[in-house]
Amino acid sequence: MRKSSHVQYEIEYHLVWTTKYRYRILTGRIAERCREIIRQSCNSMGINIMKGSIGRDHIHMLISCPPNICVSKIVQQLKGKTSKILLSEYKELKRRYWGQHLWAVGYFCRSVGEVSNTIIKEYIENQSDEYEETFKIVG
Repeated sequence: MRKSSHVQYEIEYHLVWTTKYRYRILTGRIAERCREIIRQSCNSMGINIMKGSIGRDHIHMLISCPPNICVSKIVQQLKGKTSKILLSEYKELKRRYWGQHLWAVGYFCRSVGEVSNTIIKEYIENQSDEYEETFKIVG
């Protein structure tokens, strides 16, 4: 459980994104530099990397993030910053990705948690004896 001044939260996401055309370019020094950029970006946004893996053509991450940052902004920031820096520092990438787009357009995201939907529904339903079918008023 993480805390900030007015909120306690536990928000975790599994993220995956791939290189454009699935080129296997994330090796050696490029992979190391990509990891460094991702770590710096996550640190600046208050995101905790719980686990990560850089494959030759994709990135997997398990992150915990504050509730004020939406997942699309996280991915936009990570993909944008890594693309810009890697393409400017490695000429071989700039030649291969002449359109200035290192990453494929989409990404995969799934929220992760230890509590199932069934448990949450039971908890909400058991708050009071009086309730409507889907949304009750307690009190």
